[in-house]
Amino acid sequence: MTIIDSIKTSMLVPIHPAGIPFIAIFAIFTLLIGWFWSPLYFFGLVLTLWCVYFFRNPVRVTPILSGINKNNLIISPADGRVIEISQITPEEDIGLPVGDWTRVCIFMNVFDVHVNRSPMSGKIFYKNYIPGSFFNASLDKASSKNERLILGMDTDKGKKIAFVQIAGLVARRIICDVDIGSSLKVGEVFGLIRFGSRVDVYFPSDVSVMVLKGQKMIAGETIIGDFTKSSKSVKDNLDEK
Repeated sequence: MTIIDSIKTSMLVPIHPAGIPFIAIFAIFTLLIGWFWSPLYFFGLVLTLWCVYFFRNPVRVTPILSGINKNNLIISPADGRVIEISQITPEEDIGLPVGDWTRVCIFMNVFDVHVNRSPMSGKIFYKNYIPGSFFNASLDKASSKNERLILGMDTDKGKKIAFVQIAGLVARRIICDVDIGSSLKVGEVFGLIRFGSRVDVYFPSDVSVMVLKGQKMIAGETIIGDFTKSSKSVKDNLDEK
């Protein structure tokens, strides 16, 4: 694949509706600065193309939709890289029963797709927006200190999970398009975070973890957990690459 083909593949994809106003603003900005001094057209064009790139919403093929282990797989809700896999007792604001749960944290940099997708099929039973700080989302304290929006789901599998959109150092806006009572299909888009952030996923500790720390995730496609397999010790995954 040539460089031009790669650019076309990245750019010629659907755009999330939340990005359209920003793309328009960047385009108008480009015209204005270029009118004052023509060399600035290039600078504005680069910014506009980056904005289009940031809000891209590529088509994804979710494994469960292909009939593999229907309702048993947990799919990554975000593009990015796994920065932590741990077994914890969630804080009360996560909305899950007291006990041991596995948490997988996925960090999105400003070049990753920022559209978030449902990790399983089910109904939202819990929603909690918590204002907070804007520390670097790769830091552990971001899970409890940063602005975040928590969704709890009763899955079609009959189990509870939770997923948390967390704002980062640059991010200043969490967009969530669902509410309590909303039904989601696995891989379905439910929101977006601007510009650089993370998503944490909580699921039962006896569910097998299918990813490693440092692994690259693809939202709607990468399998991060499997209810049908015996649990693998989270400790074994912590320092693996």
